[in-house]
Amino acid sequence: MQHGFYEVMKAQFFSSLADNALFVVAVALLRNQGAPEWQQAALVSVFAVFYVVLAPVAGALADRFPKGQVMFASNAIKVLGCLMLLFGDYPLVAYSVVGLGAAIYAPAKYGILTEMLPPSQLVRANGWIEGLTIGSILSGLALGGVLIGTNASDWVRNLDVLPVDFAVTAITAPRVATTFIILVYLIAAVFNLRIPRTGVAMQPMPGLRFLLSDFLRCNALLWRDKLGQISLATTTLFWGAGGPLRYLVIAWGAAALGYGVPDSTQLMGLVALGTAIGVVAASHTMSLDNATDVLPIGIIMGVTMIAMIFVTQVWVAALFMLLLGALGGFMVVPMNALLQHRGHVLMSAGRSIAVQNLNEQAGILVFSALSAGLSAMGASVFVVLTTFGLIVGVSMYQIGRLHKANLRKHPDELTRLLATARSNKI
Repeated sequence: MQHGFYEVMKAQFFSSLADNALFVVAVALLRNQGAPEWQQAALVSVFAVFYVVLAPVAGALADRFPKGQVMFASNAIKVLGCLMLLFGDYPLVAYSVVGLGAAIYAPAKYGILTEMLPPSQLVRANGWIEGLTIGSILSGLALGGVLIGTNASDWVRNLDVLPVDFAVTAITAPRVATTFIILVYLIAAVFNLRIPRTGVAMQPMPGLRFLLSDFLRCNALLWRDKLGQISLATTTLFWGAGGPLRYLVIAWGAAALGYGVPDSTQLMGLVALGTAIGVVAASHTMSLDNATDVLPIGIIMGVTMIAMIFVTQVWVAALFMLLLGALGGFMVVPMNALLQHRGHVLMSAGRSIAVQNLNEQAGILVFSALSAGLSAMGASVFVVLTTFGLIVGVSMYQIGRLHKANLRKHPDELTRLLATARSNKI
């Protein structure tokens, strides 16, 4: 791997660490304010909305400027969102600004991989990136859980460097947590500046009308591609259901096990640990030409989500979290690599990742709206999980059928595409 790839990994770790810690803080802050359940579920939606709105622009930005600089600017926007959370009274608005930064960050983060590395290293690179992201999720959830506890704020108050009255009223756990998270974002920004230029020519930024039409063309191009449509449909479904699952696991931990937010973050940590196991396994056993072999795993994931409603014991819950994460990690790495490869072949790196982000984040919005809507109607978390499981299982079955139909109806095209992937095999 090139040296610049490791700088990307470092920046991604700290940025993702802060993202996940901030999510825990935002949930805890809403609960402390007595916000209704639907607002807590809506955190995922407000984070994802800019991914959809800015999709045509974000990809072009990633192609117009050096991607390390784009990632630096994105982290600056995330810091602005944290400051709004620190000094404002509207957590949903502040968290949406953090989502704005993340929406601009993603095309640069993934797009730079196809510029730095040959196709033969994409699955392995995705394994490294996803594995490191899982590590940052584990660390971020743990960090968020620790920071929202009373110990961190009590420690700051006991420093005796601030007036007593100010310390009692202003030094709260969410403020201490948010301040620390800002420092983590700043560390990520330092590594952003260390990412070298790849030598790929920058593309001019066209007008908004052309951006929209070009983006729609790229989106249609990837959906028409016989391998692109399978990988895009799979990752859209995976991230669509997986986005709200972060909150659902916290709510499920409270309903099934009587857990609070700090304890429920341990459950999410187990999901992340399982995902790391799946990522490592996929990185060592899968390649571009056999990526579609993982499609049946999606059906098993749907069944696993439904089975969670019967779990009442902690050790069984731990096993389910590990299994769910491992299945997801093993499935998403080869699908991501295949999608990036097809996008890079069909269009520019930044635009292909922006198309991917639009579809995946639109999926998150749909599933988040479904979760928030069911919660607003009084449905329990068990009903929401069952609904999600049914959608995932049935949809993955249909995606598998579509791939088999493509193999049967378009044998020459699929043979050519798979041969291209095979030539880039690890």
